[in-house]
Amino acid sequence: MKISELSAATDVPVATLKYYLREGLLPPGEALSRTSAAYGDAHVERVRLIRALTSVGGLSLATTRQVLEVIADPGTSRVDVLGAAQRALLGEDFVAGPEGDDPDEGGNPPSRARAWLAEAGWQVHPHDPVIDDLDTAWAACDAAGLGLDEARMTQYADAVLRIARVDVDSVPPDAAGAVRQVVLGTVLVDRVLAPLRRLAQQHIAVSESD
Repeated sequence: MKISELSAATDVPVATLKYYLREGLLPPGEALSRTSAAYGDAHVERVRLIRALTSVGGLSLATTRQVLEVIADPGTSRVDVLGAAQRALLGEDFVAGPEGDDPDEGGNPPSRARAWLAEAGWQVHPHDPVIDDLDTAWAACDAAGLGLDEARMTQYADAVLRIARVDVDSVPPDAAGAVRQVVLGTVLVDRVLAPLRRLAQQHIAVSESD
């Protein structure tokens, strides 16, 4: 198909497709002449993936490019695959510190989230920047007076572990497919869980008032 047909198949303007091509997000088509190329189903799938990551997932083009690179070369083991996918979502190169390093050393205030995770026995890397995100969000809840103490956090964690089990069990065995599933599942299902939680709150409030 020509680029105009690719545009029609994906509902993406030709100008945007040409931008994806220039930026290396979309691989070039098969050259037909000096000014035209042919595109196939793989290009349709790639454009839809880019749109899902950017429009629905809210990722930047730079992070989207990194995600696409990870999907193409994800690594081997299950841990490698999950780690590569999550690093891509962070939009940065997360490099683990030396084994045994304490991220709270060096005069930094102790991390409430790290202490809670250690107490809960969660096997996560102590330098993972997502823990810092949890610390920041937890502190904001405290500032707002929401009463999110360790006991309530544990209740949330129990529910989240069940969600994570569904996520991990859905990951296909092949590395490329696994990265794609983890990335898209994390980005897109996050957008499902937030409204689902609100609907669940409404359901419980109404059902318990009957």
